Amino acid sequence: MNARPTITDVARTAGVSVATVSKAINGRDGVSAATHARVLRVVAELGYESSLVATSMRRGRTNVIGVLVAEFEPFALQLLRGVSTALQDTPYDVLAYAGTVSAGDHLGWERRSLSRLGGTLIDGAILVTPTTTPARSAVPIVAVDPHTGADGPATVAVHNVDGARAAMDHLITLGHRRIGHLRGRTDLESAHQRERGYRAALKSAGIPFDPALVEEGGYRAASATAGSHALLDLDDRPTAVFAANDLSAIEMIRVAAERGLRVPEDLSVVGFDDIPEAASNTPQLTTVRQPLATMGAVAVRVLLSMLGGGEPEHVRMPAELIPRGSTSAPAR
Repeated sequence: MNARPTITDVARTAGVSVATVSKAINGRDGVSAATHARVLRVVAELGYESSLVATSMRRGRTNVIGVLVAEFEPFALQLLRGVSTALQDTPYDVLAYAGTVSAGDHLGWERRSLSRLGGTLIDGAILVTPTTTPARSAVPIVAVDPHTGADGPATVAVHNVDGARAAMDHLITLGHRRIGHLRGRTDLESAHQRERGYRAALKSAGIPFDPALVEEGGYRAASATAGSHALLDLDDRPTAVFAANDLSAIEMIRVAAERGLRVPEDLSVVGFDDIPEAASNTPQLTTVRQPLATMGAVAVRVLLSMLGGGEPEHVRMPAELIPRGSTSAPAR
């Protein structure tokens, strides 16, 4: 295997000094247009890349935006797609980074990640569903689906209460009165807002709230399994379930099928997010769409504005009900 090309290799091949190569690749004055073009051509031919850390120390900038996630699950991947697209016509690259998160220590991954990357590898960070937002950071940050809502740094989220009410109104209009809820992660404000929307819709329809119909979903399929079984174990089981996200809703459908129940004939199910798996599921999942790619692009806009000296923003975007095949009028 050939050794990694060095700046000396570039200088020797281009017939210039190391200082000239450094000036050319860092965009400094003192290099003719012809020499600059020759150096960059050799850089491309040799595949030379200067040290990102060394470059950041010289410039004070890395031209890299970090997207920090607890794990690469469908929600984060759709946001990342929007971030990547939004950065295509900018001088910034994107670094996707998943912090080390153990099963028993989900809290604080963003602090650890920022301490490793902030100030040396990235100029700014987009935190996806953070468990906490650091009060101090070496770089500007934008939180997507933040744990406490529109507090602290810049944030991007949807109108979760309105989205949950749209899901519930859909089920109530179909004739459902006994509606279960698989709630989301208790450390995120979005989960509390969606449960508030669930309760508000029941109240508006004159349907009494029954705490037995609310179970933990945790925003993950593995976390939603026990809650799904618990809802279906009730003597008077629900005829419909509103899950706080699509992964929980899809797990609800799987558990129902395992128990011999048909969706939507025996049980209607609504999710939240509209990840790609929602449309590819059988049956296709009725859900509340978050414009995830657009949210990623908006997070980029806010962050780039902050890097240019702008003020932090709190952006709220609409959520849209997408009816599909997992909901129908109750059979009983």
